[in-house]
Amino acid sequence: MKNNYLSFKSFAGYILILLLMLFSNKVNGQSSCGGTDLCVVQFNAGFNDANKVEWVNKLTDTKTKFIDIQIDTEAAGKYKIVVVPTIVIYNGGEEVARFQANIMMQMESSKKEVQGKIDEIIMSDF
Repeated sequence: MKNNYLSFKSFAGYILILLLMLFSNKVNGQSSCGGTDLCVVQFNAGFNDANKVEWVNKLTDTKTKFIDIQIDTEAAGKYKIVVVPTIVIYNGGEEVARFQANIMMQMESSKKEVQGKIDEIIMSDF
């Protein structure tokens, strides 16, 4: 009987540690890029691949990342994505700008507009 109690205590301890690790990852992981750098993330889905924003990878002075919310099914809820494509700019792990598609799921914001916001963020750091 005592051996079962110790096994249960060990199991409960492991579960508690796993939950704490999961919680700390969600709290600290606000940016999908990780780290403290400037980063632009494009969220889209496979069914909307025709409206993928091709110029995101051509932005300068920033890292870029692409997340397919059909593959990463938790991303839409975690990053509050309501329409695809959505472009989010993170600085220091925090969201600083968001550009969303129109009702036809096409991005209306231009590369010049997004690059302008990136340049503005960089200049504000000086």
